Amino acid sequence: MAKQNTVFKDAFNRCLTQMAETSALPSEPELGQLLGVSRTTVRAILTRCEDLKLISWDKRRKTVLRRPEASDYFPSEETSSLAEIIERSFMRRILAGGAEPGMQINELELAREIGTGTTSVREFLIRFSRFGLIEKRPNSHWVLKGFTRDFALELTEVREMFELRSAARFVALPEDHPAWEELKKIEAVHREILADIDNRYKEFSELDERFHLLVHKSSSNRFIIDFYDIIAIIFHYHYQWNKANARERNARALEEHLAYIAALRSREPKQVEQACRRHLKSARETLLQSIP
Repeated sequence: MAKQNTVFKDAFNRCLTQMAETSALPSEPELGQLLGVSRTTVRAILTRCEDLKLISWDKRRKTVLRRPEASDYFPSEETSSLAEIIERSFMRRILAGGAEPGMQINELELAREIGTGTTSVREFLIRFSRFGLIEKRPNSHWVLKGFTRDFALELTEVREMFELRSAARFVALPEDHPAWEELKKIEAVHREILADIDNRYKEFSELDERFHLLVHKSSSNRFIIDFYDIIAIIFHYHYQWNKANARERNARALEEHLAYIAALRSREPKQVEQACRRHLKSARETLLQSIP
């Protein structure tokens, strides 16, 4: 269950939510389709439900014995959305293959590795293919087309427009908005990593994604937030494509983030715009350097 542990926990929690509204669970294939996971994962979920005395499982009959309680759920920090799990597994495959144009991605193998259904994997790949980085081939195969300089320039141009708009909205958030507390936590992690940069510089890429997603969410614009999912995949992983001078590059980016965060907390629009533009300029240069 190691590879699909997070998938299992996320799907288990969602199954409990479904269970709270019914007296019996559907068949295994139906439950798998509903949760977007494999039949193996469905059986693991049902086994745990039976162990917790949530259901009575007699072959095809799965009767709900009691309503789930808060203690039955896995903690939220132990789960990720299925989309996040698929994204990470997809990018691990890309990076393991050196992100070389022409490398093949098999959706059946990827689904098996994650422990989820092929439908969820296919939906992710179709969505990702809109940007021209991968192309569908017959027999469940996809081909990586490559990451060009022109693509990177177009992507950064859109990212900069969206982030400047989002940063301007962030400073207008009320003082009691939860985004400010999350920003405080993110700032603390930045300082912790910088204090031990030699050992923790590799943690920057995930922190980078967390910080910029927080900024983009403040836009309250569904199109900006949706597009950022794709932007994040590219910018999150380009730090791993280009390993040259990673420590120094990440240390500089952490300092830029702290200046950006200070500007956001100042609520001064001009300071925010300057800090945002300065950091995005560095991010663009780093991304371009990662392209052969």
